[in-house]
Amino acid sequence: MDFGFSEEQEMLRQSARGLLEKECPSAAVRRLMEDERGYDPELWRKMAGLGWTGLVIPEAYGGAGLSYVDLILVLEEMGRVILPSPFIWTAMVAESIKRSANETQKQALLPKIAAGELIATVAWMEPSGLWGIDGIAMPAHQTGDGFTLDGVKLFVNDAHISDYLLVAARTGGTGVTLFAIETARAGIAVSPLKTMDATRKLSEVRFEGVKASAADVVGAIGDGWKTLAEILDRGKVMIAAEMMGGAQKVLEVTVEYAKVRAQFGRPIGSFQAVQHKCANMMIDVEGAKSAVYYAAWAVSNDVAEASLAAALCKAAASDASRRVSADGIQVHGGIGFTWDHDMHLYFKRAKSSEFTFGDATYNRELVAQGLNL
Repeated sequence: MDFGFSEEQEMLRQSARGLLEKECPSAAVRRLMEDERGYDPELWRKMAGLGWTGLVIPEAYGGAGLSYVDLILVLEEMGRVILPSPFIWTAMVAESIKRSANETQKQALLPKIAAGELIATVAWMEPSGLWGIDGIAMPAHQTGDGFTLDGVKLFVNDAHISDYLLVAARTGGTGVTLFAIETARAGIAVSPLKTMDATRKLSEVRFEGVKASAADVVGAIGDGWKTLAEILDRGKVMIAAEMMGGAQKVLEVTVEYAKVRAQFGRPIGSFQAVQHKCANMMIDVEGAKSAVYYAAWAVSNDVAEASLAAALCKAAASDASRRVSADGIQVHGGIGFTWDHDMHLYFKRAKSSEFTFGDATYNRELVAQGLNL
């Protein structure tokens, strides 16, 4: 693997930073927190126009055909500005279609996702709160040549604005099957949930007698967990990259504040206690970034340890992002706790991201299991 970024990748990073710093300042984030949609459709169109929504979609379906190493550079920049967006979940659905769908489904969905014309999300978690396959209990009963879905999915990101849901359900009692279903289909009800992090909109999605045909099945019947596990790995890498972008921004803002905030007649950055805290923040950021970059390379190349790398990077990013954002508030002192300061926005995003796709303890357990420890 190459441990450096190419000139083209650095240009992609700078292009993303330029757009997002201009179009998504903290004032825009706060506005979107109050907007029931939770994202900016105009900015979404601009992102699509730059090819971001199709970065890892093959060129044959309108995408750029790039790797997750390229994608995480954009996601880091999204994390820096706390971008409210359905980007990660839509990318996960695109990955599932790319990996497991038939050609008809690929032709119908991937070009629209690449063009930014279709928003999608993944509905897999249920009231049990379990992150693994054991948490999927909602049945899809076979009825004639189709299926009937009944049950509840919780904590579904951006379901209220999504055109499609990738739904995981039990078929035949044991197997998990994936269905790509329009959110507007009869029997589907989406209810917003109140959450700590208002930059992410979560919903409860109820399925009451929802009809699905064989054409809605993604991949083989009963074999959906394999695909779902693969896209969850990629979701972990994407959200970890976003977390590292936010942590890097918190570090930069905190160090700058420590240089100018004076106490006892001198900048607080001159005190050893503050210096140690900032140094620890940097160690957290750089260490987790290394894990994220390796995991992005691993999933891009489908190496044998890709799943372990994804779990490890999510664990590292969860711990680092939480600690860095909390330490940033501590260095800022009282002002960091106030609603008017942006530091609490980064802390809340770090906490919500920490539990998305499983917290650090859960993902470390996956690593331990994978290593037979």
